[in-house]
Amino acid sequence: MASHDSHTGRLPGLFTSPDTSSFTEFLGVYSPELLPGRRAVPVSPVGDEIPHGTTIVAVSFPGGVVMAGDRRATAGNVIAQRDIEKVFRADEFSAIAIAGTAGIGIEMVRLFQVELEHYEKREGRTLSVEGKANRLATMVRQNLAMAMQGLAVVPLFAGYDEERDGGRIFSYDPAGGRYEERDFHSIGSGSVFARGSLKKLYRADLSAEDAALACVQALYDAADDDSATGGPDLTRRIFPVVASVTSDGYRRLGEDEVGALAQAVVDGRYDSPGGPTAPLR
Repeated sequence: MASHDSHTGRLPGLFTSPDTSSFTEFLGVYSPELLPGRRAVPVSPVGDEIPHGTTIVAVSFPGGVVMAGDRRATAGNVIAQRDIEKVFRADEFSAIAIAGTAGIGIEMVRLFQVELEHYEKREGRTLSVEGKANRLATMVRQNLAMAMQGLAVVPLFAGYDEERDGGRIFSYDPAGGRYEERDFHSIGSGSVFARGSLKKLYRADLSAEDAALACVQALYDAADDDSATGGPDLTRRIFPVVASVTSDGYRRLGEDEVGALAQAVVDGRYDSPGGPTAPLR
């Protein structure tokens, strides 16, 4: 049998020469109970008391991609949190956002961040955008048992692809199915309304600024029809989280920048409650 460290009781070989570049696989061997999907499955389906997060949108533009999320988490018909953050930096050139069970989703994001950092340190290079999307699919699949009990987490992933000099967007289903989306996408309870908004606003030649504005417009439309999605709160100064990923890396827009976008959207709705209209031709 392998000898244990006399101070920690752990297998030292796991740390000095791990057999895999995947931190998730390593953790599954060393401390599997720390993986979100390895927790004890509830005996009965979980009710609405667990906070859930929605809605996320992503829009590609020449040279990159913008991702944005509203700030509301709900537990049934109650607002559980008004300023939750659902959009995160995955690594230098990618972003991840979550919809679904908030607690498990945030843990999955943190694990994914470590997964990418571990691979880079182990291999001396970063994963391709495709590789990152595949790693995330594996992590979502590991949460399937929880998803079957009502604790589903559905992420949205976006990254800058150096070979294409553009942004790529990937969506997932609760079973770990991975799908590459074209141009734009949305997830969460307000996604159907946000996606409809983006259909009329999207153009192939959007600038980064216009892509961010389109995201905020789409989140406003989602909040207009979906009670679980929170709109811009000008009184409390709670605005969507908006981030862009380009060849310069990941950048989260500052509060003043997003606040100005939110104010412009709200002001525009006084004259046009339905938002900007798309030309018929």
